Amino acid sequence: MTNGAVKFAFSEFARRCRASSIADSGMAAIRHSLQHEVFQPCDERLLAFVHVTKALKKKKSSFLCIAITKETPYTVNIIQVKKTEKNVYKKKRSWPLSTLKLVDGKHASADSTDFDLVFDKIYKWSATSAQERQNFIRALWKQFFHRQDKPQFKNVPTDWLGSEKIVPAESEAPIVAETLEVGEVEDFQALTEKEEQDLILLMGECGYAVSNAEAFMETLAKDLSILDGENVQSVLASEERVSSLMAHLDDAILEVEKVENQLDSYNDIICHVRTTMEKMEEKNMLIDIANRNNQKLLGELEKVIVELELESKHQVSLVDADLTTPQGLKEAIEAGKALQRVMNAEIHPALVQLSAVQEQKKRFDKWKSKFSQIISRHLNNLFIHLGNDPGESGVQAGELNLPKHSNLHKELRRYTELMHWSKVMDRKAYTALSKVYMDAIGKLYERDIRHFLEEAKNYISGPTVVALGSKEDVSAKNKGQAVTGALLGVERDQWPEFDPAERSRFHQIFERVLSQLEPVVLAEQQFCVSFFQLDIMSPTSKNTLTTLDGAPSDSKSEEVPSLPSHKMERQMNEDVRKMMGEIFGSIEPELISFISHYEKVDSMYCLYTLVRMTEHVMSTQDAGSFLSKSFGPVLVQVKRTYDKFMQNQLQSIHDCRGSRKSKCGILPFVSNFEVFSRTAEQIFKDTSRRADLDKWYVRLLAAMFEAIPNIAADHPKTPPEVVKMENFHHLFDLLSQLKIAVLDSQRKEAKQKYNEALKAYVTRYFGRPLEKLNLFFEGVQAKVGQGVKESEISYQMAFSKQELRKVIKEYPGKEVKRGLDHLYRKVEKHLSEEENLLQVVWRAMQEEFIQQYKYIEDLIQRCYPGAMISLEFSIEDILQFFSEIARSH
Repeated sequence: MTNGAVKFAFSEFARRCRASSIADSGMAAIRHSLQHEVFQPCDERLLAFVHVTKALKKKKSSFLCIAITKETPYTVNIIQVKKTEKNVYKKKRSWPLSTLKLVDGKHASADSTDFDLVFDKIYKWSATSAQERQNFIRALWKQFFHRQDKPQFKNVPTDWLGSEKIVPAESEAPIVAETLEVGEVEDFQALTEKEEQDLILLMGECGYAVSNAEAFMETLAKDLSILDGENVQSVLASEERVSSLMAHLDDAILEVEKVENQLDSYNDIICHVRTTMEKMEEKNMLIDIANRNNQKLLGELEKVIVELELESKHQVSLVDADLTTPQGLKEAIEAGKALQRVMNAEIHPALVQLSAVQEQKKRFDKWKSKFSQIISRHLNNLFIHLGNDPGESGVQAGELNLPKHSNLHKELRRYTELMHWSKVMDRKAYTALSKVYMDAIGKLYERDIRHFLEEAKNYISGPTVVALGSKEDVSAKNKGQAVTGALLGVERDQWPEFDPAERSRFHQIFERVLSQLEPVVLAEQQFCVSFFQLDIMSPTSKNTLTTLDGAPSDSKSEEVPSLPSHKMERQMNEDVRKMMGEIFGSIEPELISFISHYEKVDSMYCLYTLVRMTEHVMSTQDAGSFLSKSFGPVLVQVKRTYDKFMQNQLQSIHDCRGSRKSKCGILPFVSNFEVFSRTAEQIFKDTSRRADLDKWYVRLLAAMFEAIPNIAADHPKTPPEVVKMENFHHLFDLLSQLKIAVLDSQRKEAKQKYNEALKAYVTRYFGRPLEKLNLFFEGVQAKVGQGVKESEISYQMAFSKQELRKVIKEYPGKEVKRGLDHLYRKVEKHLSEEENLLQVVWRAMQEEFIQQYKYIEDLIQRCYPGAMISLEFSIEDILQFFSEIARSH
């Protein structure tokens, strides 16, 4: 066995003996659990740990552990371990030991339990005991014995850091330094095979090692002492060899100095050669730069020559273009593209100053001007000529149709690329051509639309209306004749005459007019956007040329301007709106004139025009058509007319006074509301304008509820109760039939007011036909109220049985029937025949009479029991009286 093996076996055995004497079994159990549950599955070994809590959260405890990996490269980490609710240890946070910047003991006192660890931030901890804090800080210190980048240890007693340092061997992994203190337990570490054999041999030589450990340790100590002495003698014996070795080293140093001197001389020679080579390299580099510059210059000149070269055939086409033939048009388009390409060639700004380039640019400008004049002259004449295009109907004759101009668009579409070229290359000529087109085509559409609307009037009202189509003729027709319109507050016989068939034709023809306008305007808009390139903005520095379908060409010099999409869209919309406004400027005034003509004849037309215009404005907006911009002002005008019409209806209700020469009957606005509402319901059913009608319904009914009582109070010949009863009954019946949801509360209110008026009328005019009997029993009720018993009333002189019999004799059955007959005539005189409420009122009076009869009979039985006194007629007689009177009339 070698000396090193003996030393190691002795120290290993001594360490394991100390570990076996640990007193704190609880800490050992925790250490064992941490090792086997947390670190062993990760191939790590626990070196030290401390039971801690956060400085500000004393209730939440955890363990700070120092652990090292078992495989190379060895890594030491500081790990926080917490115990979960299921009593299982789990890693919460980990820091590499190399990131530790500061260990702060907070207090130099050994009794303190607080300490800070500084990594990326400060972590404040508090140990469960001062001894654990000391052991943990000491273990941290020992991990840095062999490291240069030690953290700062602050407020730590110096005696804690006085342990011996463990220096790792050069060929082995770093040894983790640790000093076991009392209460600290090490994990079991198995011996290697060689260590195990040496230990067995040593213990074999000392057979008493098992029975007498002290004797075994003394033997080991003696052997160690002998070995130390032999080592010292060996060192002393080697002194002569060391001196010889030092002499050889001195000789070697002298030889090395000679070699260094020789190398210095070689270095001087090489430096001279290097300087010469650097100068040669610099000259070669300058020559290479000059060659590259010449090549670049030659390339630029060739590029300028190539890109500014325009073929002779294109030059001829630009100067003498023939746009009337397909071949000439094709050559002109190709020449325009070629001219645009050379004029937009990418040339270095310095080369632009060359006189040859300037001269070529002047030639290009001359050809561009000449070519632009040819295009402008030809398209200008073509626009004017096509302004007389008759158009095509595309449907069978005899139907109302607005002419379409697809042939005109087809004729012009051949020149689309030339128009795009003008927009890019000569904006002034492009603007002038656009103006000529808008003027010529605008007059064409104005003529078509005017003639189209005149035909529409002819379809609606016949040829006689066509002669009255202008505004002056319409005003002449109505001159001297106040057209009040179909107002609710005006008697029906004062309404202007209208033909239901004409209304139906108006509805159909007006829808046809709007439907015919939409495709024509949309087709023209699409053509203008494509032909005049209204969807692409003209660049200022680069020009663009597109193909027939509007797509940009593939030329590298032709670029679409890099502008935000929302700005391009807004500019496009403005350009489209401006051009379409010039072309179709006649749509708005012509439509307004057409609608106004029929609204003056019959104001109810405004209801239908409002619904139709709204639906078409929404549909044209969805299609992106300019027509929505033309329909918009017309819709605004129609909406104003509609509101004015409804306001006139409202005012007519307030101004209505009813008939004052005879019975009031059903008021005009109540009877007219049925015609008005049924017409409106038919027009507004399932439309987006339903809310507008419902709003006015509520206002009109509110005005009626207010006007009916006012008219009833002022009418000279009809009782106010009758006026309210009949009109509210008529309204209730009408609203029940219409079943308009928004008027459900008004229907209930009308029923309530009708019942109140009926009750008030019966109370007022039926009164008390047995007046004296009622007065007699009112006196009886007064005595009872004063304290007289009902059974003793007959003993009162004024209310004796004899007095009661006298009063009863004054109301025989014939007299009662005569009074009821007179009452029936009065009711018949008050009520109107059109509402037919006579029987309803008569039945209500019958019920009132029976109630009074029962009241008197009840008092007789209670106050005069056993007197055998009763009225001379019965309830059956009353029912017979009412029935006979009703049948006789």
